[in-house]
Amino acid sequence: MVRKPSDVWQGTLALMILKSLDTMGAMHGYGIARRIEQVSGDTLSVNYGTIYPALLKLEQEGAIQGEWGISEQNRKARFYSLTRAGRKQLETAAREWDRTTDIVARFFRPGESS
Repeated sequence: MVRKPSDVWQGTLALMILKSLDTMGAMHGYGIARRIEQVSGDTLSVNYGTIYPALLKLEQEGAIQGEWGISEQNRKARFYSLTRAGRKQLETAAREWDRTTDIVARFFRPGESS
């Protein structure tokens, strides 16, 4: 499989959503998408067809909760926040991500893959 530079591994979008909410507090979907793009240095592009299914799945799993409110543009929007279960999921996923990336990085360090 050939990946474009902006493709993300499965599960990482949920991790980025959870981390965004952990860092920034309650946000609407558009704000979360923009935050991910900003933190990635605009190398990732998150569209509605990607972000909203991920938010729905996280909400159904109990990792986030949504509440209707008014956006900065005075529009009705759903604001998402991290739940206790979501915070625990984020901690577990972050540890697993660190472990996985460390394993993969070993293959690219000189002298360690022999």
